[in-house]
Amino acid sequence: MKEEKQVFRSVRLLLLGFGTTALIVFGLCIAHRRVLPDNVGRVLSAEEVREISARNSPLIDYVYLSPNADFPRGDVIRKITVHHMAGDLALEDLGFNFAQEDRRASANYAIDSQGQVALYVEESNRAWTSSSRDNDNQSVTIEVANDEIGGDWHVSDKAYEVLLDLCTDICRRNGIESLDFTGDKSGNLTLHNMFNSQTECPGPYLQSRMEEIATEVNRRLAN
Repeated sequence: MKEEKQVFRSVRLLLLGFGTTALIVFGLCIAHRRVLPDNVGRVLSAEEVREISARNSPLIDYVYLSPNADFPRGDVIRKITVHHMAGDLALEDLGFNFAQEDRRASANYAIDSQGQVALYVEESNRAWTSSSRDNDNQSVTIEVANDEIGGDWHVSDKAYEVLLDLCTDICRRNGIESLDFTGDKSGNLTLHNMFNSQTECPGPYLQSRMEEIATEVNRRLAN
């Protein structure tokens, strides 16, 4: 009988410990949700979209803000990091993916194959994109759709032209005087695979054009 009481007491203490831990985790989750801006993870009004667009890029066609971000970012914007979608997704579909909190991924902007631009994380906030907190805190990150799946992960001519437009606009508004692609993470035009050896993002096609992108954006900034 004494042994049964001891077993019962041990089980009760164990359950109490599990319950306490669950309450702490639940409380942390609630606390996290309370600090999220009220405009993330939902459809926005036309007025809200206008206000958000006014403090980000005027090239925006679609806005759906992700909860997967740091509010605000922890550093000054001084870089741009290019990614690819590894697919030809509609902006709405990518926004839905980035809205899933368990996915723990997002980007500031995306460009689809038709050259339309989406905003998922405002520039004042850090998107979770590059496998590097330090880089993402300094970078505006851009996902570009692929019109070829696999291979060189080609992107459409329209998406490429808008990528040039968006990079130029980001630099002008954030006081980035020029883009420098060094081929490693020391430059201010960086790639996802510079921070994660397990990915080929943004793919061979975009990677092969990074020097060209920097040159063209710099030419525009000088005019």
